[in-house]
Amino acid sequence: MKRRLAAPNKWPASPRKGLMKIFTSTLLAILVAISAVAPAHAQIVEKKSLNLDGAKKAIAAAVDYAKKNNAPGGVIAIVDEGGNLMALERLDGSFAMGATISIGKARTAVLFKKPTRFFEELINKGRTAMTAVDGFTPLIGGIPIIVGGEVVGGIGVSGAASANQDEELALAGAAAFSVAGRGESGSREGNQPGSTPPATGATFIDSKNVSAAFAKGMPLLETAGYKVHASRRVEPGQAEIHTLDTDVIYVVDGSATLVTGGKAVDAKEIAPNEIRGTKIEGGEAHQIAKGDVIVIPKGVPHQFTAVTGELHYFVCKPTDSAETHLTTR
Repeated sequence: MKRRLAAPNKWPASPRKGLMKIFTSTLLAILVAISAVAPAHAQIVEKKSLNLDGAKKAIAAAVDYAKKNNAPGGVIAIVDEGGNLMALERLDGSFAMGATISIGKARTAVLFKKPTRFFEELINKGRTAMTAVDGFTPLIGGIPIIVGGEVVGGIGVSGAASANQDEELALAGAAAFSVAGRGESGSREGNQPGSTPPATGATFIDSKNVSAAFAKGMPLLETAGYKVHASRRVEPGQAEIHTLDTDVIYVVDGSATLVTGGKAVDAKEIAPNEIRGTKIEGGEAHQIAKGDVIVIPKGVPHQFTAVTGELHYFVCKPTDSAETHLTTR
């Protein structure tokens, strides 16, 4: 009698189908998760941001300028790119409302991405409806802080000797951050306004960064031997004397009256090798306009006494070594 070997046990049909369903469901879940993550990542934009150290540095530069120029007071406010207050310093002698006004100026400058002077001048020309905008402070003294063509914050100043001095303090604070050409991490941004030349010896600054520099008037490049500034002026200025720098000016747009020579009245040194005065006596007036080139040798007093509209001009500054001006004792 032959025995029939029993067939090996097989998996029941129902458990096998269940495992296939689990595997298929898991695979679909993974594919859905991957497809959901990819578009989300593509929609994320990396942005530079101002950190607390940068805010403190801007305030320190504004305070230093205030002390050198005998500002009778002033409140300096720094906000981030969203208009949120990051840091504030109130100098002795400032009026109480200065804090509120300086914060408003800084917020207006950063949220509209323009110096607040633009809005005060616009309103003075009749655009008074703008004053109805909520949280809007259209008073001179607010400047956006720009790094690499991006607005990373704003600085507002109120309570100095005048609206113009408010703006000067704000520009000094913003320029301290921009001239360093540093991002949030503190590393130098190549080919940006205020950067130093790379090892190749050539610097290329694109039109976007040049336009950003002209928007508020700031250095494009500064080295030990020369400087290149994208300057902006909308009103007369002080008498200036640079003891080491020769100014080579090329007018890009606008027109102005420039007085050169003569003698600076009430001249005082505001920084090493930089002298300022209230006006010039005995100088020669020149009408300058788009396309003109002016060369002002070191030591020659000069002053913009009138400006029509906005004056944009490049200034190249070859600089003598300070060592050549030292005397042996």
